[in-house]
Amino acid sequence: MPGDEKQQQPRQRKKSKKSRAKGKSPTGSPLAASSDGDDGFILPPVPQPPPPKKPVAEKPKVSAAKLEEESSLAICLQVLFPFLLAGMGMVMAGMVLDNVKHWEVFKVITELFILVPALVGLKGNLEMTLAARLSTAANTGQMDDPNKQWTMVCSNLALIQVQATVMGFLAAIAAIVLGAISRGGVELDQAAVLCASSITTAFIAAFSLGARLTRGFCLWERRSSYRCFCSGLVMIGVIVGSRKVGINPDNVATPIAACMGDLITLSLLAGVGSTLYAYIDVWYLSPLVCLVFLSLIPLWVMVARQSPQIREILRSGWQPVIVAISISSFGGLILDKTVSDPKFEGMAVFTPVINGVGGNLVAIQASRISTYLHFWSIPGVLPYKMRQHWPNPFVTFFSSGVNSKSARVLLMLVLPGHMVFLLAISLLQGDEAPISIPFTVCYLCAALLQVTILLYFADLIVRLTWRKSLDPDNFSIPYLTALGDLLGTGFLALCFRCVSLLQSLGL
Repeated sequence: MPGDEKQQQPRQRKKSKKSRAKGKSPTGSPLAASSDGDDGFILPPVPQPPPPKKPVAEKPKVSAAKLEEESSLAICLQVLFPFLLAGMGMVMAGMVLDNVKHWEVFKVITELFILVPALVGLKGNLEMTLAARLSTAANTGQMDDPNKQWTMVCSNLALIQVQATVMGFLAAIAAIVLGAISRGGVELDQAAVLCASSITTAFIAAFSLGARLTRGFCLWERRSSYRCFCSGLVMIGVIVGSRKVGINPDNVATPIAACMGDLITLSLLAGVGSTLYAYIDVWYLSPLVCLVFLSLIPLWVMVARQSPQIREILRSGWQPVIVAISISSFGGLILDKTVSDPKFEGMAVFTPVINGVGGNLVAIQASRISTYLHFWSIPGVLPYKMRQHWPNPFVTFFSSGVNSKSARVLLMLVLPGHMVFLLAISLLQGDEAPISIPFTVCYLCAALLQVTILLYFADLIVRLTWRKSLDPDNFSIPYLTALGDLLGTGFLALCFRCVSLLQSLGL
Protein backbone atom coordinates (compact mmCIF):
# COMPACT_ATOMS: atom_id res chain seq x y z
CA MET A 1 0.00 0.00 0.00
CA PRO A 2 1.28 3.56 -0.77
CA GLY A 3 0.34 4.76 2.73
CA ASP A 4 2.38 2.04 4.34
CA GLU A 5 5.44 2.93 2.23
CA LYS A 6 5.18 6.59 3.34
CA GLN A 7 5.09 5.52 7.00
CA GLN A 8 8.16 3.28 6.57
CA GLN A 9 10.28 6.04 4.94
CA PRO A 10 10.23 8.38 8.00
CA ARG A 11 10.99 5.41 10.24
CA GLN A 12 13.94 4.48 8.05
CA ARG A 13 15.21 8.08 8.06
CA LYS A 14 14.88 8.36 11.87
CA LYS A 15 16.75 5.11 12.27
CA SER A 16 19.51 6.33 9.99
CA LYS A 17 19.89 9.60 11.94
CA LYS A 18 20.11 7.73 15.25
CA SER A 19 22.68 5.34 13.86
CA ARG A 20 24.70 8.19 12.36
CA ALA A 21 24.64 10.00 15.69
CA LYS A 22 26.33 6.95 17.21
CA GLY A 23 28.77 6.74 14.31
CA LYS A 24 27.32 3.51 12.94
CA SER A 25 25.07 2.43 10.09
CA PRO A 26 21.80 0.67 10.70
CA THR A 27 23.63 -2.56 10.25
CA GLY A 28 26.15 -1.60 12.92
CA SER A 29 29.02 -0.66 10.53
CA PRO A 30 31.06 2.57 10.92
CA LEU A 31 30.05 5.53 8.76
CA ALA A 32 32.09 8.06 6.84
CA ALA A 33 30.84 11.63 6.25
CA SER A 34 29.28 12.16 2.80
CA SER A 35 30.57 14.89 0.50
CA ASP A 36 27.21 16.61 -0.13
CA GLY A 37 25.93 16.35 3.47
CA ASP A 38 22.93 14.19 2.48
CA ASP A 39 21.66 12.58 5.65
CA GLY A 40 20.15 9.69 3.77
CA PHE A 41 23.33 8.68 2.01
CA ILE A 42 24.92 5.67 3.71
CA LEU A 43 28.36 4.43 2.72
CA PRO A 44 29.07 0.72 2.58
CA PRO A 45 30.69 -0.87 5.66
CA VAL A 46 34.39 -0.27 5.93
CA PRO A 47 36.24 -3.53 6.62
CA GLN A 48 38.35 -3.38 9.74
CA PRO A 49 41.88 -4.77 9.57
CA PRO A 50 42.36 -7.84 11.75
CA PRO A 51 44.19 -7.19 15.02
CA PRO A 52 47.89 -7.99 14.85
CA LYS A 53 48.70 -11.42 16.11
CA LYS A 54 51.03 -11.69 19.03
CA PRO A 55 54.21 -13.50 18.17
CA VAL A 56 54.10 -16.98 19.56
CA ALA A 57 57.19 -17.81 21.56
CA GLU A 58 58.94 -20.78 20.11
CA LYS A 59 59.06 -23.67 22.47
CA PRO A 60 62.48 -25.05 23.15
CA LYS A 61 63.20 -27.97 20.95
CA VAL A 62 63.82 -30.94 23.13
CA SER A 63 63.89 -34.58 22.25
CA ALA A 64 61.84 -36.23 24.93
CA ALA A 65 62.29 -39.56 23.26
CA LYS A 66 65.87 -39.72 24.44
CA LEU A 67 64.67 -40.56 27.94
CA GLU A 68 63.06 -43.72 26.59
CA GLU A 69 65.89 -44.60 24.20
CA GLU A 70 68.59 -44.99 26.87
CA SER A 71 69.58 -48.60 27.30
CA SER A 72 71.04 -50.09 30.46
CA LEU A 73 74.46 -50.30 28.80
CA ALA A 74 74.32 -46.64 27.77
CA ILE A 75 73.40 -45.54 31.29
CA CYS A 76 76.18 -47.69 32.77
CA LEU A 77 78.85 -46.36 30.40
CA GLN A 78 77.82 -42.75 30.96
CA VAL A 79 77.78 -43.08 34.76
CA LEU A 80 80.87 -45.28 35.18
CA PHE A 81 83.70 -42.80 34.59
CA PRO A 82 82.26 -39.91 36.66
CA PHE A 83 81.34 -42.41 39.39
CA LEU A 84 84.89 -43.77 39.61
CA LEU A 85 86.39 -40.28 39.39
CA ALA A 86 84.20 -39.07 42.26
CA GLY A 87 85.03 -42.19 44.26
CA MET A 88 88.75 -41.58 43.96
CA GLY A 89 88.21 -38.06 45.26
CA MET A 90 86.43 -39.55 48.26
CA VAL A 91 89.27 -41.99 48.85
CA MET A 92 91.66 -39.05 49.01
CA ALA A 93 89.26 -37.26 51.38
CA GLY A 94 89.30 -40.30 53.65
CA MET A 95 93.09 -40.29 53.67
CA VAL A 96 93.08 -36.61 54.65
CA LEU A 97 90.59 -37.19 57.47
CA ASP A 98 92.61 -40.14 58.77
CA ASN A 99 95.69 -37.91 58.84
CA VAL A 100 94.21 -34.77 60.43
CA LYS A 101 92.46 -36.67 63.23
CA HIS A 102 95.83 -36.70 65.00
CA TRP A 103 96.15 -32.88 64.87
CA GLU A 104 95.87 -31.01 68.15
CA VAL A 105 92.80 -29.02 67.13
CA PHE A 106 90.87 -32.23 66.41
CA LYS A 107 91.94 -33.73 69.73
CA VAL A 108 90.90 -30.67 71.74
CA ILE A 109 87.79 -29.57 69.81
CA THR A 110 86.33 -32.97 69.03
CA GLU A 111 83.10 -31.36 67.80
CA LEU A 112 84.97 -30.83 64.52
CA PHE A 113 84.25 -34.49 63.76
CA ILE A 114 80.53 -33.74 64.14
CA LEU A 115 81.00 -31.00 61.54
CA VAL A 116 82.63 -33.32 59.00
CA PRO A 117 79.50 -35.09 57.64
CA ALA A 118 77.46 -31.89 57.94
CA LEU A 119 79.89 -29.69 56.00
CA VAL A 120 80.77 -32.36 53.46
CA GLY A 121 77.07 -33.04 53.02
CA LEU A 122 76.35 -29.32 52.70
CA LYS A 123 78.96 -28.91 49.99
CA GLY A 124 77.61 -31.98 48.23
CA ASN A 125 74.03 -30.73 48.52
CA LEU A 126 74.92 -27.36 47.04
CA GLU A 127 76.81 -28.97 44.17
CA MET A 128 74.27 -31.70 43.47
CA THR A 129 71.19 -29.49 43.65
CA LEU A 130 72.94 -27.01 41.37
CA ALA A 131 73.89 -29.81 38.99
CA ALA A 132 70.36 -31.21 39.07
CA ARG A 133 68.81 -27.79 38.38
CA LEU A 134 71.14 -27.13 35.48
CA SER A 135 70.73 -30.68 34.11
CA THR A 136 66.96 -30.30 34.12
CA ALA A 137 67.29 -26.88 32.49
CA ALA A 138 69.57 -28.31 29.81
CA ASN A 139 67.34 -31.32 29.12
CA THR A 140 64.25 -29.11 28.82
CA GLY A 141 65.94 -26.57 26.52
CA GLN A 142 66.21 -23.66 28.97
CA MET A 143 69.99 -23.49 28.55
CA ASP A 144 69.61 -22.93 24.82
CA ASP A 145 68.64 -19.27 25.30
CA PRO A 146 71.84 -17.21 25.65
CA ASN A 147 69.94 -14.20 26.99
CA LYS A 148 69.00 -16.03 30.19
CA GLN A 149 72.30 -17.76 30.86
CA TRP A 150 74.13 -14.96 32.66
CA THR A 151 71.15 -14.31 34.92
CA MET A 152 70.99 -18.02 35.73
CA VAL A 153 74.72 -18.18 36.48
CA CYS A 154 74.84 -15.08 38.71
CA SER A 155 71.67 -15.95 40.60
CA ASN A 156 72.84 -19.50 41.29
CA LEU A 157 76.24 -18.22 42.41
CA ALA A 158 74.64 -15.82 44.91
CA LEU A 159 72.18 -18.47 46.08
CA ILE A 160 74.84 -21.00 47.03
CA GLN A 161 76.77 -18.27 48.91
CA VAL A 162 73.67 -17.47 50.98
CA GLN A 163 72.96 -21.13 51.64
CA ALA A 164 76.57 -21.95 52.48
CA THR A 165 76.97 -19.09 54.95
CA VAL A 166 73.69 -19.69 56.79
CA MET A 167 74.03 -23.47 56.80
CA GLY A 168 77.65 -23.33 57.91
CA PHE A 169 76.57 -21.29 60.91
CA LEU A 170 73.66 -23.61 61.73
CA ALA A 171 75.89 -26.68 61.36
CA ALA A 172 78.27 -25.22 63.92
CA ILE A 173 75.37 -24.53 66.31
CA ALA A 174 74.18 -28.13 65.92
CA ALA A 175 77.69 -29.45 66.59
CA ILE A 176 77.99 -27.27 69.70
CA VAL A 177 74.64 -28.48 71.05
CA LEU A 178 75.38 -32.16 70.38
CA GLY A 179 78.86 -31.77 71.84
CA ALA A 180 77.47 -30.08 74.95
CA ILE A 181 75.01 -32.93 75.44
CA SER A 182 77.80 -35.46 75.00
CA ARG A 183 80.48 -33.70 77.09
CA GLY A 184 78.22 -31.96 79.57
CA GLY A 185 79.31 -28.40 78.89
CA VAL A 186 80.44 -25.72 76.42
CA GLU A 187 83.66 -23.72 76.30
CA LEU A 188 82.98 -20.39 74.62
CA ASP A 189 86.41 -19.89 73.06
CA GLN A 190 86.27 -23.33 71.44
CA ALA A 191 82.68 -22.71 70.32
CA ALA A 192 83.77 -19.48 68.64
CA VAL A 193 86.59 -21.27 66.81
CA LEU A 194 84.14 -23.97 65.74
CA CYS A 195 81.64 -21.42 64.34
CA ALA A 196 84.30 -19.42 62.52
CA SER A 197 85.86 -22.56 61.03
CA SER A 198 82.49 -23.86 59.84
CA ILE A 199 81.34 -20.59 58.23
CA THR A 200 84.70 -19.92 56.59
CA THR A 201 84.98 -23.45 55.22
CA ALA A 202 81.44 -23.42 53.84
CA PHE A 203 81.87 -19.97 52.29
CA ILE A 204 85.19 -20.68 50.57
CA ALA A 205 84.08 -24.11 49.36
CA ALA A 206 80.88 -22.66 47.88
CA PHE A 207 82.79 -19.76 46.36
CA SER A 208 85.19 -22.16 44.66
CA LEU A 209 82.19 -23.94 43.17
CA GLY A 210 80.79 -20.60 41.96
CA ALA A 211 84.14 -19.52 40.53
CA ARG A 212 84.40 -22.73 38.50
CA LEU A 213 80.80 -22.26 37.40
CA THR A 214 81.43 -18.71 36.12
CA ARG A 215 84.75 -19.62 34.53
CA GLY A 216 83.13 -22.54 32.78
CA PHE A 217 80.35 -20.33 31.45
CA CYS A 218 82.87 -17.84 30.02
CA LEU A 219 84.82 -20.72 28.47
CA TRP A 220 81.62 -22.07 26.92
CA GLU A 221 80.88 -18.63 25.45
CA ARG A 222 84.31 -18.44 23.76
CA ARG A 223 84.84 -22.04 22.72
CA SER A 224 82.90 -25.03 21.61
CA SER A 225 80.92 -27.08 24.09
CA TYR A 226 83.13 -30.10 23.41
CA ARG A 227 86.15 -28.34 24.88
CA CYS A 228 84.07 -27.30 27.86
CA PHE A 229 83.19 -30.92 28.46
CA CYS A 230 86.82 -31.99 28.15
CA SER A 231 87.87 -29.52 30.82
CA GLY A 232 85.93 -31.62 33.35
CA LEU A 233 86.26 -28.97 36.06
CA VAL A 234 83.34 -26.73 35.19
CA MET A 235 79.69 -27.44 35.83
CA ILE A 236 78.27 -25.44 32.96
CA GLY A 237 80.81 -26.89 30.56
CA VAL A 238 79.98 -30.42 31.67
CA ILE A 239 76.24 -29.99 31.33
CA VAL A 240 76.20 -28.06 28.06
CA GLY A 241 78.96 -30.21 26.57
CA SER A 242 77.34 -33.50 27.52
CA ARG A 243 74.07 -32.23 26.08
CA LYS A 244 75.80 -31.44 22.79
CA VAL A 245 77.55 -34.80 22.46
CA GLY A 246 74.38 -36.77 23.25
CA ILE A 247 75.11 -37.73 26.89
CA ASN A 248 72.38 -37.31 29.47
CA PRO A 249 73.61 -34.62 31.93
CA ASP A 250 71.73 -36.35 34.76
CA ASN A 251 74.18 -39.27 34.48
CA VAL A 252 77.39 -37.25 34.74
CA ALA A 253 76.75 -33.87 36.36
CA THR A 254 76.23 -34.83 40.01
CA PRO A 255 79.26 -37.19 40.36
CA ILE A 256 81.59 -34.73 38.62
CA ALA A 257 80.23 -31.93 40.79
CA ALA A 258 81.26 -33.88 43.91
CA CYS A 259 84.48 -35.46 42.63
CA MET A 260 86.78 -33.07 44.53
CA GLY A 261 84.25 -31.46 46.86
CA ASP A 262 84.87 -33.75 49.84
CA LEU A 263 88.64 -33.40 49.58
CA ILE A 264 88.48 -29.61 49.31
CA THR A 265 86.02 -29.28 52.20
CA LEU A 266 87.98 -31.49 54.59
CA SER A 267 91.27 -29.79 53.72
CA LEU A 268 89.72 -26.36 54.27
CA LEU A 269 88.17 -27.37 57.58
CA ALA A 270 91.48 -28.74 58.86
CA GLY A 271 93.50 -25.75 57.67
CA VAL A 272 91.10 -23.04 58.85
CA GLY A 273 90.44 -24.78 62.15
CA SER A 274 94.16 -25.16 62.90
CA THR A 275 94.86 -21.51 62.03
CA LEU A 276 92.07 -20.14 64.21
CA TYR A 277 92.99 -22.52 67.04
CA ALA A 278 96.54 -21.17 66.98
CA TYR A 279 95.09 -17.70 67.75
CA ILE A 280 92.46 -18.88 70.22
CA ASP A 281 93.85 -16.47 72.84
CA VAL A 282 92.84 -13.51 70.61
CA TRP A 283 89.26 -13.60 71.86
CA TYR A 284 87.77 -11.26 69.23
CA LEU A 285 89.26 -12.93 66.13
CA SER A 286 86.82 -15.81 65.66
CA PRO A 287 83.67 -13.74 66.40
CA LEU A 288 84.91 -11.08 63.98
CA VAL A 289 85.36 -13.66 61.22
CA CYS A 290 81.78 -14.84 61.77
CA LEU A 291 80.39 -11.29 61.62
CA VAL A 292 82.23 -10.49 58.38
CA PHE A 293 80.77 -13.43 56.50
CA LEU A 294 77.29 -13.02 57.99
CA SER A 295 77.22 -9.33 57.00
CA LEU A 296 77.62 -10.28 53.34
CA ILE A 297 74.32 -12.20 53.28
CA PRO A 298 72.12 -9.18 52.25
CA LEU A 299 74.40 -8.55 49.25
CA TRP A 300 74.08 -12.15 48.03
CA VAL A 301 70.32 -12.04 48.53
CA MET A 302 70.00 -8.94 46.34
CA VAL A 303 71.93 -10.63 43.53
CA ALA A 304 70.06 -13.92 43.83
CA ARG A 305 66.64 -12.26 43.62
CA GLN A 306 67.23 -11.31 39.96
CA SER A 307 65.95 -14.73 38.88
CA PRO A 308 62.30 -15.59 39.67
CA GLN A 309 63.14 -19.28 40.16
CA ILE A 310 65.97 -18.50 42.59
CA ARG A 311 63.74 -15.97 44.37
CA GLU A 312 61.30 -18.79 45.06
CA ILE A 313 64.10 -21.01 46.40
CA LEU A 314 65.20 -18.20 48.72
CA ARG A 315 61.69 -18.10 50.17
CA SER A 316 60.84 -21.78 50.42
CA GLY A 317 64.03 -23.78 49.89
CA TRP A 318 65.45 -23.69 53.40
CA GLN A 319 63.59 -26.55 55.02
CA PRO A 320 65.32 -29.44 53.17
CA VAL A 321 68.80 -28.03 53.73
CA ILE A 322 68.19 -27.38 57.44
CA VAL A 323 66.74 -30.86 57.93
CA ALA A 324 69.69 -32.33 56.00
CA ILE A 325 72.17 -30.54 58.25
CA SER A 326 70.39 -31.90 61.33
CA ILE A 327 70.38 -35.48 60.03
CA SER A 328 74.05 -35.33 58.97
CA SER A 329 75.02 -33.98 62.38
CA PHE A 330 73.77 -37.17 64.02
CA GLY A 331 76.01 -39.09 61.63
CA GLY A 332 78.84 -36.82 62.75
CA LEU A 333 78.08 -37.65 66.36
CA ILE A 334 78.56 -41.34 65.56
CA LEU A 335 81.88 -40.48 63.88
CA ASP A 336 82.95 -38.41 66.90
CA LYS A 337 82.31 -41.33 69.26
CA THR A 338 84.08 -43.95 67.16
CA VAL A 339 86.98 -42.27 65.35
CA SER A 340 89.32 -42.36 68.36
CA ASP A 341 88.35 -45.87 69.49
CA PRO A 342 90.99 -48.52 68.60
CA LYS A 343 88.19 -51.00 67.84
CA PHE A 344 87.05 -48.68 65.04
CA GLU A 345 90.46 -48.10 63.47
CA GLY A 346 89.87 -47.06 59.87
CA MET A 347 86.55 -45.32 60.55
CA ALA A 348 87.96 -42.01 59.33
CA VAL A 349 89.21 -43.53 56.06
CA PHE A 350 86.02 -45.29 55.02
CA THR A 351 83.39 -42.78 56.18
CA PRO A 352 83.80 -40.32 53.27
CA VAL A 353 83.86 -43.22 50.79
CA ILE A 354 80.70 -45.05 51.85
CA ASN A 355 78.80 -41.79 52.42
CA GLY A 356 79.94 -40.23 49.16
CA VAL A 357 79.22 -43.24 46.97
CA GLY A 358 75.69 -43.58 48.34
CA GLY A 359 75.05 -39.85 47.99
CA ASN A 360 76.31 -39.71 44.41
CA LEU A 361 74.27 -42.68 43.20
CA VAL A 362 71.05 -41.53 44.82
CA ALA A 363 71.58 -37.98 43.50
CA ILE A 364 71.88 -39.36 39.96
CA GLN A 365 68.63 -41.29 40.37
CA ALA A 366 66.77 -38.33 41.90
CA SER A 367 67.96 -36.04 39.12
CA ARG A 368 66.85 -38.51 36.45
CA ILE A 369 63.38 -38.95 37.98
CA SER A 370 63.03 -35.18 38.31
CA THR A 371 63.91 -34.67 34.64
CA TYR A 372 61.41 -37.36 33.68
CA LEU A 373 58.66 -35.61 35.63
CA HIS A 374 59.50 -32.22 34.11
CA PHE A 375 59.20 -33.80 30.67
CA TRP A 376 56.00 -35.76 31.02
CA SER A 377 53.88 -33.95 33.57
CA ILE A 378 53.16 -30.73 35.42
CA PRO A 379 53.89 -30.06 39.11
CA GLY A 380 51.23 -31.56 41.33
CA VAL A 381 50.27 -34.35 38.91
CA LEU A 382 52.13 -37.63 38.49
CA PRO A 383 52.31 -39.06 34.95
CA TYR A 384 50.46 -42.26 34.13
CA LYS A 385 53.55 -44.47 34.33
CA MET A 386 54.26 -43.14 37.85
CA ARG A 387 50.65 -42.93 39.04
CA GLN A 388 51.29 -44.84 42.28
CA HIS A 389 51.82 -42.44 45.16
CA TRP A 390 53.61 -45.00 47.36
CA PRO A 391 55.21 -47.64 45.12
CA ASN A 392 56.53 -50.86 46.59
CA PRO A 393 60.19 -51.87 46.11
CA PHE A 394 59.24 -54.22 43.28
CA VAL A 395 57.96 -51.26 41.23
CA THR A 396 61.10 -49.26 42.01
CA PHE A 397 63.59 -51.93 40.94
CA PHE A 398 61.86 -54.46 38.69
CA SER A 399 59.29 -52.63 36.56
CA SER A 400 59.83 -51.86 32.87
CA GLY A 401 60.06 -48.06 33.26
CA VAL A 402 63.16 -46.04 32.45
CA ASN A 403 63.59 -44.99 36.11
CA SER A 404 63.46 -48.61 37.28
CA LYS A 405 66.08 -49.47 34.66
CA SER A 406 68.43 -46.77 35.93
CA ALA A 407 67.87 -47.91 39.54
CA ARG A 408 69.01 -51.44 38.61
CA VAL A 409 72.08 -50.10 36.81
CA LEU A 410 73.09 -47.89 39.74
CA LEU A 411 72.58 -50.74 42.19
CA MET A 412 74.80 -53.02 40.11
CA LEU A 413 77.61 -50.43 40.26
CA VAL A 414 77.82 -50.57 44.06
CA LEU A 415 79.85 -53.75 44.59
CA PRO A 416 82.38 -53.31 41.73
CA GLY A 417 82.84 -49.65 42.61
CA HIS A 418 83.51 -50.26 46.28
CA MET A 419 85.89 -53.10 45.48
CA VAL A 420 87.91 -50.68 43.33
CA PHE A 421 87.93 -48.14 46.15
CA LEU A 422 88.96 -50.75 48.73
CA LEU A 423 91.82 -51.76 46.48
CA ALA A 424 92.89 -48.11 46.13
CA ILE A 425 92.86 -47.64 49.92
CA SER A 426 94.84 -50.84 50.39
CA LEU A 427 97.48 -49.71 47.89
CA LEU A 428 97.74 -46.22 49.39
CA GLN A 429 97.82 -47.25 53.06
CA GLY A 430 99.54 -50.59 52.78
CA ASP A 431 99.53 -52.67 55.95
CA GLU A 432 97.87 -49.85 57.91
CA ALA A 433 94.58 -50.38 56.11
CA PRO A 434 92.24 -52.52 58.28
CA ILE A 435 91.01 -54.53 55.30
CA SER A 436 90.36 -58.20 55.96
CA ILE A 437 88.02 -60.74 54.42
CA PRO A 438 85.39 -60.43 57.20
CA PHE A 439 85.55 -56.64 57.02
CA THR A 440 85.28 -56.66 53.21
CA VAL A 441 82.20 -58.90 53.30
CA CYS A 442 80.51 -56.80 56.00
CA TYR A 443 81.46 -53.54 54.26
CA LEU A 444 80.10 -54.61 50.87
CA CYS A 445 76.85 -55.84 52.42
CA ALA A 446 76.46 -52.56 54.30
CA ALA A 447 77.13 -50.49 51.17
CA LEU A 448 74.66 -52.52 49.11
CA LEU A 449 71.96 -52.21 51.78
CA GLN A 450 72.60 -48.47 52.09
CA VAL A 451 72.21 -47.77 48.36
CA THR A 452 69.14 -50.04 48.09
CA ILE A 453 67.38 -48.08 50.82
CA LEU A 454 68.42 -44.76 49.30
CA LEU A 455 67.21 -45.61 45.79
CA TYR A 456 63.84 -46.72 47.12
CA PHE A 457 63.50 -43.59 49.23
CA ALA A 458 64.48 -41.52 46.19
CA ASP A 459 61.47 -42.88 44.34
CA LEU A 460 59.19 -42.10 47.28
CA ILE A 461 60.52 -38.61 48.09
CA VAL A 462 60.65 -37.38 44.50
CA ARG A 463 57.05 -38.47 43.93
CA LEU A 464 55.98 -36.83 47.19
CA THR A 465 57.67 -33.50 46.44
CA TRP A 466 56.27 -33.47 42.90
CA ARG A 467 52.72 -34.11 44.16
CA LYS A 468 53.16 -31.14 46.50
CA SER A 469 54.19 -28.97 43.49
CA LEU A 470 57.78 -28.69 44.73
CA ASP A 471 60.82 -29.03 42.50
CA PRO A 472 62.56 -32.34 43.33
CA ASP A 473 65.91 -30.92 42.19
CA ASN A 474 65.88 -28.56 45.17
CA PHE A 475 63.89 -30.50 47.77
CA SER A 476 64.70 -34.20 47.40
CA ILE A 477 68.50 -34.38 47.08
CA PRO A 478 69.33 -32.75 50.47
CA TYR A 479 67.09 -35.24 52.30
CA LEU A 480 68.54 -38.20 50.41
CA THR A 481 72.22 -37.31 50.81
CA ALA A 482 71.74 -36.59 54.52
CA LEU A 483 70.00 -39.94 54.94
CA GLY A 484 72.93 -41.51 53.07
CA ASP A 485 75.40 -39.93 55.52
CA LEU A 486 73.49 -41.23 58.53
CA LEU A 487 73.01 -44.73 57.10
CA GLY A 488 76.58 -44.94 55.83
CA THR A 489 78.17 -43.86 59.12
CA GLY A 490 75.87 -46.09 61.17
CA PHE A 491 76.32 -49.16 58.96
CA LEU A 492 80.10 -48.63 58.91
CA ALA A 493 80.21 -48.54 62.70
CA LEU A 494 78.19 -51.77 62.75
CA CYS A 495 80.71 -53.33 60.34
CA PHE A 496 83.61 -52.63 62.69
CA ARG A 497 81.55 -53.88 65.63
CA CYS A 498 80.75 -57.13 63.78
CA VAL A 499 84.41 -57.64 62.82
CA SER A 500 85.44 -57.02 66.43
CA LEU A 501 82.84 -59.55 67.58
CA LEU A 502 84.03 -62.16 65.08
CA GLN A 503 87.64 -61.65 66.16
CA SER A 504 86.69 -62.11 69.81
CA LEU A 505 85.02 -65.38 68.86
CA GLY A 506 88.18 -66.52 67.07
CA LEU A 507 86.56 -66.59 63.63
